[in-house]
Amino acid sequence: MNVETPHIIQLPLIPDERGNLSFFEFPAQIPFAIKRTYWIHDIPGGENKGHAFWNQNEFIVALSGSFEILVNNGATESIFSLNRPNIGVFVPKKHWRKVQNISTNAVVLAVSDATFDANDYLRDFEKFQKEIRHV
Repeated sequence: MNVETPHIIQLPLIPDERGNLSFFEFPAQIPFAIKRTYWIHDIPGGENKGHAFWNQNEFIVALSGSFEILVNNGATESIFSLNRPNIGVFVPKKHWRKVQNISTNAVVLAVSDATFDANDYLRDFEKFQKEIRHV
């Protein structure tokens, strides 16, 4: 499984008249064991959220609503549109990720292969661009 490049991962979808079911598991759908799960919700209109990790990989899903994930490795940039809960994007470590164009009532689910470490975060894009060039 590709762990170096950001990419869309299609999740299983089990349709049922009572409601559809989707899921992800390691290693069948995501390329890492989950150590942390968090979600972002009640996002004010027009807000964007961005950061990078030096050592963490993430998998991001739109549980509700829609948004884009802009991913940048310091040299190239990709945009992934998420609007279904059975599609997610894998974002490798050392990639800037920005959630943008967030719809009303969107819920952003992120799972990570590491526990929270404030020292692993880069929250300034210009600093990220400078530091990633020296890696």
